[in-house]
Amino acid sequence: MNELEGRSIIIIGGGASGVILALHLLKSSLDIRVMIVEKRPAPGRGVAYSTKLRDHLLNVYAHNMSAFQDDPEHFCRWLAEKSPLPSGDSLAYYAPRNLYGEYLGGLITGIQKENGARLRLFREEAISVTPLSSGVEVQLASGASLIGHIAVLAVGHDEGPAQEQSCAVRIDGEEDGVLDPEANVLILGTGLSMVDAFLTLESRGHRGQIIAVSRRGLLPSPHRPSYQSSGPIRLDNADIPFGTNLSCFLGWLRDLVRSTEEAGGDWRDAVDGLRPFSQRIWQSWPASTRRRFLRHTKAWWDIHRHRMAPTIYARVALALKSGRLTLIAARLMDARPDPAGDGRRVDVKIRHRHSKTMETLRVARIYDCTGIVRDIETGSIKVIRSLIDCGFARPDPLRLGLDVTCECAVIAQDGLASEKLFAIGPLTRSAFFEIDAIPEIRRQCETLARHLAG
Repeated sequence: MNELEGRSIIIIGGGASGVILALHLLKSSLDIRVMIVEKRPAPGRGVAYSTKLRDHLLNVYAHNMSAFQDDPEHFCRWLAEKSPLPSGDSLAYYAPRNLYGEYLGGLITGIQKENGARLRLFREEAISVTPLSSGVEVQLASGASLIGHIAVLAVGHDEGPAQEQSCAVRIDGEEDGVLDPEANVLILGTGLSMVDAFLTLESRGHRGQIIAVSRRGLLPSPHRPSYQSSGPIRLDNADIPFGTNLSCFLGWLRDLVRSTEEAGGDWRDAVDGLRPFSQRIWQSWPASTRRRFLRHTKAWWDIHRHRMAPTIYARVALALKSGRLTLIAARLMDARPDPAGDGRRVDVKIRHRHSKTMETLRVARIYDCTGIVRDIETGSIKVIRSLIDCGFARPDPLRLGLDVTCECAVIAQDGLASEKLFAIGPLTRSAFFEIDAIPEIRRQCETLARHLAG
């Protein structure tokens, strides 16, 4: 049992969200001690930044990726110290994601070496959190426990395949074993996770056909080359139609894009100009509008808002043109091992969009790249399931994550907001929606750090 000394905060999850919060907490007050619980070998990586493939690039320019909002060039300086930027310009450089994980990990381990009394790292898995009269107790899978004043959930995305996709595996997961390079594979999802899977298969020398299926079959757009971009348009709060119904908002957005293009800009300039307001727009909508957006608009928003580096888009486009990669707007209806085979092939039935037509595909493997919108209550993160089972937390009404306040306090089953349990990052997507990218995460972490330090 760890003794409670000083003002201590336990961060459960040492990926990007957890590390950035720890950096801001330690910066905000000398009286705060931080404990990070992370099962991965090194902090700062999480799912996104633990990749070893150099082709897995950041989806935004390096100059937008500083861990500190008040020091926007911090990451770029770190990159420059390692080696000169290939393009010589941080405004045109998409760094490999594993470098960003190294950057975050180096920041936090550097603090630990300099001041181990204020920061402790535990390579453990948290399985439960129990509020106490004067703090919280975090139970670890090893049988040990940690005591602190406050616990912050920063577990990131659920890494397990969705329950309804039990036939699928995660690429590079434990079940993703040796694969015949000539075999056909099916990818569930056509977003950025699919692009990652395509790049991974390509790096392995895979030559078989890759079929990607999603409800709409949409591919993320590319970023515009920096020399062609005029930058985000400038908007003010008074320009944004907060709280309107979805149809009115989308009409306004189409008009905004049209006027931007007529002025010589690009639709990306309008979408990027809207980014600082996206969380407030989401929060201004009632649950019914949010639900309609998720059902009818999110897929279109995602391919315009979450874009890929131009070089990666060019590779994907070439694979589409050659037929090695195929995108299909359809739904997976059934998947079962080939009854006449040796168990290495799967017969898959898909139903095409706007049609009752069924198609049968025979593939060697199915990869789950369906993204993050799933019921958190049935997920694979033990500590989250324990909190919900015990009534210390509850899913949000849309079941995107945990129910939290705008101050990131976790709301219990009885509807009361906790003073000892908080959440950040993707767990809070129901309250913030756009909370997967570093600019939004660092702003959320900075705000919560100020609150907890105060």
